[in-house]
Amino acid sequence: MKISRAGSQPSAKGPADWFTGTVRIDPLFAAEAPGRANGAAVTFEPGARTAWHTHPAGQTLIVTAGVGRVQCVGGAIEEIRPGDVVWFPAGVKHWHGAAPDVAMTHIAIHEAVDGSTVTWMEKVTDEEYRD
Repeated sequence: MKISRAGSQPSAKGPADWFTGTVRIDPLFAAEAPGRANGAAVTFEPGARTAWHTHPAGQTLIVTAGVGRVQCVGGAIEEIRPGDVVWFPAGVKHWHGAAPDVAMTHIAIHEAVDGSTVTWMEKVTDEEYRD
């Protein structure tokens, strides 16, 4: 058994290459062999969002606070709220973030495949975000 105490890992600022706006990442857990799952609590300030990206084994988001937005390439923007669970299948290009006027926090869970958990792509434009 392993207990990771709250606050035992430092918060990190979301890198500008991967995010637009102010984003805080709080690590929750990292896989220990033979496991592959990793998780973090991610807080997006109003209007903040990820860049477009994919995950080799998919991604699950569990919304814990606020109001957010999610979109898969070619699909509609969907609003998400606390208690909502979002699943992005493996290899599906998508983004997620806060609503324009309300912050949002979610727990993000994804698995590593050959040591990789995510492939980052271009940033979501303001026009894409507003549509």
